[in-house]
Amino acid sequence: MTHDPIWMKALLAIHITAGFGSFLLAPVALATAKGGKQHKRWGMVYLWCMGVVAATALPMALYRPVLFLALVAVFSFYAAFSGYRVTRLKDLARGGSAQPIDWFAGIVTFGASLALAALGAFKPVAVQNFGIVSIVFGLIGMRLAVVQLVSFVRKPKEKMFWWYTHLGNFIGSYIAAWTAFSAVTLSQYFGPAWYVWLWPTIIGVPAIALTVGYYKRRFAPKSPTPAAA
Repeated sequence: MTHDPIWMKALLAIHITAGFGSFLLAPVALATAKGGKQHKRWGMVYLWCMGVVAATALPMALYRPVLFLALVAVFSFYAAFSGYRVTRLKDLARGGSAQPIDWFAGIVTFGASLALAALGAFKPVAVQNFGIVSIVFGLIGMRLAVVQLVSFVRKPKEKMFWWYTHLGNFIGSYIAAWTAFSAVTLSQYFGPAWYVWLWPTIIGVPAIALTVGYYKRRFAPKSPTPAAA
């Protein structure tokens, strides 16, 4: 029986700590006043936690190797990263331009998600036989990247586009945190079943749609009051 080297144990400890931190901090950021100092502060701490989770997951997944987790780590972090970056790209609707880092992150995420979906469909053994899960996550990752990349070319028409993206993508990254938690804990009881990985997505995606829909109605232009006869 082989034992993990010290650096793997250290990365695992950091990974778990950062993951637990992101798991707890997302509700804090969501509960604070949007746009306020506390919201921004806790949102940034959450983003850094997610960054540490992804940065530690990649070398551990490649060392095992567990290609499935490595590819999932890419789009999971991108959800949080793009949710943050869009707050710096509010001027896209007024003709502004995305930065190279935005293009690079979107293209890398699309490529990783395409590989995840393709391997899940045609060579599931390469992604630890998580065929259905890999396809679903790959399609989600590709859509996430494409929506962002298209917005860099076709300027958004909605003034508050950045708010919808910010909210939806950050919640999406929180779904990824729940997925990791579920996979680590529930798989001990149910094994590597697909629903252990996908139940947070099944619940979370409609929640994103409902939340974004609420704010779209809230921010919609008010119809002019008919003039009194």
